[in-house]
Amino acid sequence: MGISAHIKSNPKVKAFVIWLITPKRNPRPRWYIRWLVNPFFHKKGKGAKIRRRSRIDVFPWNRFEIGRLTTIEDFCTVNNGSGEIILGESVRVGIGSVLIGPVKMGNGSGLGQHVFVAGFNHGYKDGSKNSSIQALDIKPTIIEEEAHIGANSVVVAGVTIGKRSQVGAGSVVTKSIPPFSVAVGNPAKVIKRYDQKTQKWMRVE
Repeated sequence: MGISAHIKSNPKVKAFVIWLITPKRNPRPRWYIRWLVNPFFHKKGKGAKIRRRSRIDVFPWNRFEIGRLTTIEDFCTVNNGSGEIILGESVRVGIGSVLIGPVKMGNGSGLGQHVFVAGFNHGYKDGSKNSSIQALDIKPTIIEEEAHIGANSVVVAGVTIGKRSQVGAGSVVTKSIPPFSVAVGNPAKVIKRYDQKTQKWMRVE
């Protein structure tokens, strides 16, 4: 039995290892995990920047990768505790945005300011228990290449936003958006699609 399997199979050992990585009531990595362990597990492309005033709560048990020339601006929060976060090349995460995995952003995609993107919901199936202690309902969220999300928008778990689509500011995206679309509102609805033949954005009735 390998070390990883041994840890997972022994509740006491598993609890101790998790405690070494993160305090029980403060779910963020301890300083030595952030500075001494994570650099060996996570990948950062050439020219990528994570601004100093961002909160990067990433753990070694899930992937966290940012591609070449990608920027995470100030006051962002990034957390891969519940699933991997993969940002492609030339991605921009705007000031104050929040990414909670599992989330994947394709090359050239971007978030405006204060955008919330998550890959899970709190489970609440058992009405006799607080949802905070129930299993998470994990559904990966995908923002495909060159898609952009306007400021103050929310993208919920399990949604895919298609290639080169645009989501208007303040939108709440609860369903997947097809490629080459413009979507706005709460809940977000597609109002335009790009016609490849005419090379024009056509309004959806």
